[in-house]
Amino acid sequence: MVSFYFHFEADFVDSLRCIPMVVRYKLDICGVKLKLAHWHQFSQAERLTLVELPCQTEEEVALYRQSLQDLVKLHTGQWPTDLSSDQPPAWRSLSQIPRDVEEQCQRLGINLSLQQWADLGDLQRFVLIKLSQSRHENSNFLPACREFGLVN
Repeated sequence: MVSFYFHFEADFVDSLRCIPMVVRYKLDICGVKLKLAHWHQFSQAERLTLVELPCQTEEEVALYRQSLQDLVKLHTGQWPTDLSSDQPPAWRSLSQIPRDVEEQCQRLGINLSLQQWADLGDLQRFVLIKLSQSRHENSNFLPACREFGLVN
């Protein structure tokens, strides 16, 4: 069975009480803002569907976006808002480590090279960016770096 979750998310994946990184990544890809309050209104089966539904090809992205919008409308009576897009997203860049990631690495004494950054997958780079942002609790940044093989 394919794992859709990271080890650092283990404290909530059974209940899916938080939006897992794989879903947050897909939200960025399809350009829809999903509030945690909306997530909590979804059934466990609906949450799991959003985890497992593919979101890579143009067709999959369009289907994911429509499915997500329909779920939010069904449960809240309102359409979700679109995410503002930074084109291209920072996690797609292989030529530059984002400042927030560099600063978080420096705070933790992690020497992240550009090659290590480029060797990560899109989802892993996305995760490090999200976990390094000042408005996010940074407690999972180091566990994520360990999980991605960036530190021992």
